[in-house]
Amino acid sequence: MFKQTYKGKKVFLTGHTGFKGSWLLLWLHSLGAEIKGYALEPETEKDLYRLINGDSLCISVIADIRDREKLKQEIISFQPDYVFHLAAQPLVRLSYQIPVETFDTNVMGTANLLDTLRFLDKTCNTVLITTDKVYENVERDYHYKETDRLGGHDPYSASKAAAEIVISSYRNSFFNNKDFYYHKKAIAVARAGNVIGGGDRARDRIIPDIITALENKEEVVIRNPNAVRPWQHVLEPLFGYLLLGMKLNEDHQVFSDVWNFGPEYTDILKVSALVSIALQCWGMGKYQTPELADQPHEAGLLHLDITKAKDILSWRPKFNSAQAINKTMDWYINAAPDYRSYTLQQIKEYLLS
Repeated sequence: MFKQTYKGKKVFLTGHTGFKGSWLLLWLHSLGAEIKGYALEPETEKDLYRLINGDSLCISVIADIRDREKLKQEIISFQPDYVFHLAAQPLVRLSYQIPVETFDTNVMGTANLLDTLRFLDKTCNTVLITTDKVYENVERDYHYKETDRLGGHDPYSASKAAAEIVISSYRNSFFNNKDFYYHKKAIAVARAGNVIGGGDRARDRIIPDIITALENKEEVVIRNPNAVRPWQHVLEPLFGYLLLGMKLNEDHQVFSDVWNFGPEYTDILKVSALVSIALQCWGMGKYQTPELADQPHEAGLLHLDITKAKDILSWRPKFNSAQAINKTMDWYINAAPDYRSYTLQQIKEYLLS
């Protein structure tokens, strides 16, 4: 189904050197797409992009999403059929340290991309990735729907909510559905839950923290053991992004919209439970929950309502949280030395599950 959609098509992928971007890059390449990636340099040699030799999978442009003229030049010269926008400053705790850079990257970077599309004189389906954290989270037992109010306590969450306001403005002003046959741009937004999977090496994220501690034979330190997140394997939202890109071909009126991707309503797992399952998969290790002073605010409870994606997109998660953790740890245990082949194997197993 996806191969019929993406084979031979030009796909512009921002954030292609990141964790999710690398998985999507490999998946798109396996479908026969011609890909141009636009992102910053990978931070370490352990980054997934390096491990799968991402440079051999695409035309890789190492540049900043905030460089509007460079971004415009690369998109217009490539003439993409599809755009997937993943480039971002994606870390909550880092956003407290670099708030202005976070807003600049996440808000103006998105604005730069959308503004460039105004000058692309062809049909182009665009999927913009934000986050589950865009909602004004009051931390109660409630599953947020796409129509709920946007907010954001921390700079990261607020920057992504602000980016969504920018997206809505551009969609209404320049890419309105009623004028589609003039501008030829279909714009969809994806809000994904907390994503885990093999190859993630970002700082201050739970799986990379676990892997780093285990590799160093140290105890895992948990900051918020009782926090609840919508955990999901990386392939779940990526399938949703690819599905959205495909569906935009069928009906831009229906699918040029906002979509939640997360676990099932009953799939609730605390951070401490995630760590316990991960250590069990590894076969050893311990964790501690020390009192940490002067910690920045992080939400303790967050749920997503995925009814819309299930009913209209016919998307639904294939893995529960425990299965997602098992698949993730399995990658770290078994992927070496042929990381690309093992990552492709997990993609194929996902499609067959």
